[in-house]
Amino acid sequence: MTTRKSLLDELSWRGLAYQHTDGLADALATAEVSGYVGFDPTASSLHIGNLVPVMGLAHLQLAGHKPIVLVGGGTGLIGDPSGRTSERQLLTEEETASNARAIGKQLERFLDFEGPHAAKMRDNAAWLRPLKAVEFMRDVGKHFTVNYMLAKESVQARIEGGISFTEFSYMLLQAYDYLELFRREGVTLQMGGSDQWGNITAGMELIRRTEGKSTHALTVPLVTTASGTKFGKTEAGAVWLDAERTSPYRFYQYWVNVDDRDAGRFLRFFTLKSRHEIEELEKAITSAPEKREAQQALARDVTARVHGEDAAGVAEEVSKVLFGKADPTTLSETVLKALGKEVPFAEVRETPGLLDALVILKLAASKSAARRLVEQGGVYLNGQRASADASLASSQALAGKYHLLRKGAREYGLLQVA
Repeated sequence: MTTRKSLLDELSWRGLAYQHTDGLADALATAEVSGYVGFDPTASSLHIGNLVPVMGLAHLQLAGHKPIVLVGGGTGLIGDPSGRTSERQLLTEEETASNARAIGKQLERFLDFEGPHAAKMRDNAAWLRPLKAVEFMRDVGKHFTVNYMLAKESVQARIEGGISFTEFSYMLLQAYDYLELFRREGVTLQMGGSDQWGNITAGMELIRRTEGKSTHALTVPLVTTASGTKFGKTEAGAVWLDAERTSPYRFYQYWVNVDDRDAGRFLRFFTLKSRHEIEELEKAITSAPEKREAQQALARDVTARVHGEDAAGVAEEVSKVLFGKADPTTLSETVLKALGKEVPFAEVRETPGLLDALVILKLAASKSAARRLVEQGGVYLNGQRASADASLASSQALAGKYHLLRKGAREYGLLQVA
């Protein structure tokens, strides 16, 4: 009982409770609640902007309730207009199904699918694909006036520029999802981003009209950064959970580079660290900001959850190398392989001379330019400053076959001798 009472308090101190229906606190305190969040598979991966509602589900489970992940294999064919200024490009059925499977696997890292409060994963294609248009209009559409739908924020934002009937109808499909999960799984809570409030309350209204039952809504905030930049965006684009789209190292780097003003807030949002742990890390931001302890704790925690402990450790080691805080001679082959994906990399059959290696890795435009760099003391080989007469052949290869070259303070290249 005590655990269940603490859920909204937990979400509130973390800043994760944006808006919720009256009576939700009592419902959570008196019985086990099944709650869900929906994710449309419009891409083959979630990005870090999706993590706030995911963490909401994680906290729901930790508080003794049952989380349900709804993958939108059906609604993904339509596209949610919320938060958009233009129509989405429609995906094929094959693309949507493939994306849904990939997203499902990513969500398994955040929730426990076994035990007394085991999470479940459902795909709304199971009930939306068999729907017939006439029956849907009679059984669902009749419960919503056009005026009701026009009043929703997600529609209002698109009125001037135009919105297709396809996306206009999305609200009804999401409402129907809530009704189906209510009937099939006993779901009485839908969670989502703050821009989803209108769609969620439409589902509550449909359940009230068809089943005569009251249900609940809980939204989490849409994240912004203190500096005004869009959360989850970099020069390379969105920060994805898929390691092929955003490598674990670059994922780690995003978090370790967050603004001091955001570090404490993001620790609350994206980790399960205790209040005491987070407050201690926040003190470190003030007392020793140059150490970036809070950012490092944040980066390690989120990277480990998304990519696994081993990948997080490798990302941390690669980071130390590239920022001059690690001895290259101690690096494992696993770390060196990961490093090779982040810096200029080349594989050669025979060990080249130092000057040739600099040219091969494009750290110098020519051998003469490479020679000047070396003579000026600006080149390092396997962690040691290279002299004019240095050679790769006489240097101890890293992990038996790699040579790490550095030009100046931050430009690296990695050579592998096959």
